[in-house]
Amino acid sequence: MLHIRVACPGELTGNLAERLRAHPGVVNLVILPTVSAALPADAVQLDVASGAANSVLRELRDLGLGHDNPIIIESVDAAITDAPHRPAWLRSHLGEHAPVWDFVEARITGEASYPPSFFALLIFAGLIGACGILTNSSILIVGAMVVGPEYSAIVSVALGIERRDGHSVGQGLIVLAAGFLAAIAITLLFALCIRWLGEIPELYRRGVRPVSDLINSPNMFSVVVAVVAALVGVISLTMSRTATLIGVFISVTTIPAAADVGVSVAFGHWREARGSALQLLLNVVVLIIVGALALRGQRLVWRRWT
Repeated sequence: MLHIRVACPGELTGNLAERLRAHPGVVNLVILPTVSAALPADAVQLDVASGAANSVLRELRDLGLGHDNPIIIESVDAAITDAPHRPAWLRSHLGEHAPVWDFVEARITGEASYPPSFFALLIFAGLIGACGILTNSSILIVGAMVVGPEYSAIVSVALGIERRDGHSVGQGLIVLAAGFLAAIAITLLFALCIRWLGEIPELYRRGVRPVSDLINSPNMFSVVVAVVAALVGVISLTMSRTATLIGVFISVTTIPAAADVGVSVAFGHWREARGSALQLLLNVVVLIIVGALALRGQRLVWRRWT
């Protein structure tokens, strides 16, 4: 269930109220008339069943709402009622409700903001990944994957491609390129410092680098994992299964590959650096392309159910 709030101009309130009262998926409709000349709009609040949310949001947009004043959507964790469920509340296909596309797009675009903290987290994740590579610690590699915020930019680019929004695509690609280059540069400096100080772990010095070898050797399985992770990521976002996104973060070798590029260049391991760069490019491209295709595919699949 979703809770929706919107400021509605007084001349539209009667029409909106009539439409919402007739909608079988709407409950708890509350309309608060305007009390201030400085805010000439009525406050409209309602709860809507997930299966009916797309049609209700279309009703709001048909009246021109959502332009000057945003439509606020909140997810309701639980609803307690002894009343029999109406058909709209059970409207699903094989137990699944259609994604609420306005809600999904708002979440993706809302997270597609790139303040300095975005780049800082990417750099910190790269440093954690560099430590994992030098010490052959898989745990640190997983930690770097979780810390890295790059998936928000990747899925924003995928949505931009699917919606043919060139601005979002361009902005996301520039941010990804700048962020990964920054992470590579800082990990390169970090690895040079480690080399200059003579603090190179013995196993890494002797060429025993299982973690690095895994990262810088892209193969068919890298493609399979990236494809599956892209599908899981999109399904997690569209079906509001956010906990599953953690699995996406720790499945795809993006920031560890960037870290391995920096470390390998610092130690003059050029073949490994090329392999890691290819791994990074492969994963980012596959995530974007498959993500865009998965978004479009879900829209087509759910079209008859909304």
